[in-house]
Amino acid sequence: MSLPPDNSAADAQNRGWLVASSGLGINLALGILYTWSMFKGAIEKEFGWQGSQLNDPYALCCLVFAFTMIVAGRCQDKFGPRLTASIGGLLVGAGFVLASTSNSYGVWLLGFGVLTGIGIGFGYSSATPPALKWFPPSKTGLIAGLVVAGFGLAPVYLAPTSQFLLGQYHVKTSMLILGVAFVVIVCGLAQMLVNPPAGFIAGPKPPAGSAAPVAPNHATPGEILRQPTFWLLWFIYFIGAGAGLMVIGSISGMAKKSMGELAFVAVAIMAIGNAGGRVLAGTLSDKIGRRWTLCLVLTIQALLMFIAIPVTASKETTPVVIVHVAALIGANYGANLALFPSYTKDLWGLKSFGMNYGILFTAWGVGGFVLSRVQQMLTTAAKGSYQSSFITAGALLLLGAALTFLIKPPVPKTPA
Repeated sequence: MSLPPDNSAADAQNRGWLVASSGLGINLALGILYTWSMFKGAIEKEFGWQGSQLNDPYALCCLVFAFTMIVAGRCQDKFGPRLTASIGGLLVGAGFVLASTSNSYGVWLLGFGVLTGIGIGFGYSSATPPALKWFPPSKTGLIAGLVVAGFGLAPVYLAPTSQFLLGQYHVKTSMLILGVAFVVIVCGLAQMLVNPPAGFIAGPKPPAGSAAPVAPNHATPGEILRQPTFWLLWFIYFIGAGAGLMVIGSISGMAKKSMGELAFVAVAIMAIGNAGGRVLAGTLSDKIGRRWTLCLVLTIQALLMFIAIPVTASKETTPVVIVHVAALIGANYGANLALFPSYTKDLWGLKSFGMNYGILFTAWGVGGFVLSRVQQMLTTAAKGSYQSSFITAGALLLLGAALTFLIKPPVPKTPA
């Protein structure tokens, strides 16, 4: 649904910020995915689950989330962000409510793993596209970074919220409360997600009599899949996201060696860095370009992996150092989530943005799944040492940084 035409530039900008803020709020709620780390211990205690059972619903949720982005992106492109986000809110809520009815492993796989994963995919795919349409290309990185920052920042409030609920209620009741709250918040914010009216031009309008503007690229999913640039970006995204998730998934265990029970502080600081990195990288890419920003992010992340080897290996490392390294690793990982949607808009336009980015986003899911498994295997083989994992991640990130120089800039179409 589109808003009626409005000739006021200030009013249009205000509406754009309202849409962007609503997308940010939805992503703050979608970070409910991160409640799993808080619930895992309580599930083991109350339900008696063992081994891989404790991670399987979360791992399945991440995979379902990533691949649902393709279908959800198509829904967003065809039916609009309001309906798509509302579907996401209802599905996540349904997943949590279903899980709250049972301690069965199979029910939790269906509830948290499948329904919640699908719902997060629908919600996430509809938050960024409408916001980008309200702003000029010079603010693409900034707006993309702001909207997706909510997902990274979510653990800061969800960790204490989940801890409080588990302290007052059992797992099932806590899941029910979170599920109902999610439906109310996301479905409410979804009503603010609207596309600009037909013919809307973001930014200053060209003066009368000036040269015709260059028509933007509006590539279809079938077209981008035939482009080498897409597969190059997919592989770099696989590296950037996967290498970051190799460390992020284990940062609490690493921090406990030096910080003990205060390890949660490192997790919270990393979440703040995660959110801040998305905004900072998006803004920087508007100034110096996506390629240079992405190359810089991957290079710094690689250096941080090598720095983390002595930092995490020593029990004498001060908590301040651990916290700073965690924040920087979180920031550089988060930067990927702002840069790749911006790249998608630059290269292939907004007409099929939802589905195009959904296809590219599968790199996040595959990278996180594959490289997290690699990290677990390397750590087990090294008897608990993270050194080989850091070396592997650092080498992959340097490869990704080098590959950025092969990304070709978008070729503008002929003037309209």
